[in-house]
Formats: sequence, structure tokens, C-alpha cells
Amino acid sequence: MTAALLRFAPVGLDELVAEASLLTRVDRKYVVPRADLGRLLEELDAATRVLEIDGARDFAYESVYFDTPDLMSFRMAAQPRRRRFKLRTRTYLDVGTSYLEIKTRGARGTTVKERSEYAAEHRAMLTIEARDDAAGAFDAIGVDPARADDLDATLVTRYRRATLLSAGGRATVDTDLAWIEPDGTGFTLPQLAIVETKSGGTASAVDRLLWRSGCRPATVSKYATGLAALHPDLPRNRWARLLRGPFSETISHHRTEELSCDAAA
Repeated sequence: MTAALLRFAPVGLDELVAEASLLTRVDRKYVVPRADLGRLLEELDAATRVLEIDGARDFAYESVYFDTPDLMSFRMAAQPRRRRFKLRTRTYLDVGTSYLEIKTRGARGTTVKERSEYAAEHRAMLTIEARDDAAGAFDAIGVDPARADDLDATLVTRYRRATLLSAGGRATVDTDLAWIEPDGTGFTLPQLAIVETKSGGTASAVDRLLWRSGCRPATVSKYATGLAALHPDLPRNRWARLLRGPFSETISHHRTEELSCDAAA
């Protein structure tokens, strides 16, 4: 993917954040065959820009997700329920910077995302202060704050991310996707990429390109879809198409499947 990004002019982080923050965000996710990614990037308008920091154009990420023993966060997403939460640390591995991220949705459908700096050496665990923050977030959505004491690391995801700024919006492209459980078991999806677009009231140039190529928005959550793929006994209806397709083939048979955009959507 790195070579395909070289045709775009760079954009700095401050400018990217300033321009993208002006948008009323509509988020869409796509599961795209990695084999198609280079061609799709080549078809993007040459005016597209790519985030560049210290000469690098894609970056290594790690997210550690925390949940209760009964997987309250996962089950709230699987239902789905009006009240839900997602709790993770996100680490930018190239620079060793970590953040604690708490995302909640209350009974009235209001989504709140809180983000604070976190010690990278503690990213696989919750400090006392982090549990206090989680308890406060639980209380705000009507979940017993005491459940914060039950939280523990449940799943780790790792990937490389490039960020594009195009006409009408921003897009992230995640490759080298990996999911790892606390006992070290897991799986990778080297043949797939996850593209997420964030646009205003109209579709972005990246959305329109993907639609022309036969890709359609997919219901995919790195945490919930990955956990359901690893544990077939868990609820899976929301992600059934992906779990019956490329996720299932890679996990069950450890082989790469030839996919078109239509098959992955």
C-alpha cells in the first residue's frame, strides 16, 4: 500500500484535523480485498492528500479492548441496545503514545467519546484512575458503576493505518489486520483491508469510488466482529455476512480466498 500512496501530496496532522473537524460526520465502513486496494488508490483524484508524519505515510496501531467476564460491551453491540459502551486503550506504536478511550451511548441515543493520555506501559491493564473514569461513564448511561471493577483486557487488535483527505471527507485505510486474545491465540486477515470514511452531508470521493467498484458499506466492528469470529457460540447476526465469508475462511481453514468487492461487502 505504501507505494500506492506516493502519488498523493502530503497533509500534516494539524491541517487534517482542522479540515476534517468542519464536517458533520457520517461514518461508513467497507471491507475491501487487499488485492483491489492499489487499483482503487490509483483511481482516486490526484488532488487527494495523505497524512504524512516525519516522512511516514502509514502507521502501526494497537488497541486493547476491555470488557466484563460476561462480555457486557460485546453483547450491548450485538443486540444492539440503546445503552452501550466501548472501552479501549489505543497506542500509536511508532511513537509509543497511548490514550484511554471511552465511548458511550445513553438511552436517548446521545454518543459521548472521552479520550485521555495513558501510560503506554499500562496499556494492557486498567489503572485505578481508569476504572474510576469507566465507573463514571457507566453511571451516565444507567449501568451499575460497580461493574467497572469487573473489566479486564479481552481482545487486542493490531493494524497499519493510512489516512486520506479527499473531496468531501476523510478516509482511513487499515491493513495487516490482526486479532489476539489474552492467551495469545488469534488470527490475521492479510488479504483484506477495512476502509472507513467520514464525510459531511454528501458522500465523499472515496465513497463514490468504492460504490462504483461494487463495494457497499458493511457492518463491521474490529472488537465485536473479531470476538464473534473467534467464538462461534457468541451472538453473530449483526456480522453474519462477514463471518460466513472471508473471516470464516481465514480462521477455519487458514487459507486466502479470492474475493471481489461484491463478495466482501
